[in-house]
Amino acid sequence: MSVPERYQRYAQPGQRPVEPIAVYQPQPVEVYEQRPPVAYVADLDNPGRSVAIDARLIHRPAPSPPRNLTPQPLFDPIAQRCIGAGVGGGVLLWGGGTFLAGAGQFVSGLSGVGALLFFLGLAGARAMVGGRRGGTHIEVHNHVRGFGRSNTTL
Repeated sequence: MSVPERYQRYAQPGQRPVEPIAVYQPQPVEVYEQRPPVAYVADLDNPGRSVAIDARLIHRPAPSPPRNLTPQPLFDPIAQRCIGAGVGGGVLLWGGGTFLAGAGQFVSGLSGVGALLFFLGLAGARAMVGGRRGGTHIEVHNHVRGFGRSNTTL
């Protein structure tokens, strides 16, 4: 007999060892990457239950276009240029007045008048272009006397 010695006393005489009856056939191996992706969605009949479907069948939404996140300017760029030109002109005239010997008072007075005339011209242009919106109307009278002395009345 082909049964080991210590088990031979339990075997009946003439009994053959039991062999497995079923013959196992090799089965195909399912690799993880080969499985279709699965997504769980709510069932139409019972929304409290989830149903597994092939994820490749789900239409994904189109991505939203990128937003423009550049900051907006705090002040109007054209107004900044106008004010910069007025201030720059005033500083230029003041600097010329301080460096010119003997004519400092005269050029300094011109710088004040130039800045004032610039801002008055700017206000007049705004009034002409923008029109009157009603409300407050302010008149400014500026009396300029020689060598930079001026008198302003409202």
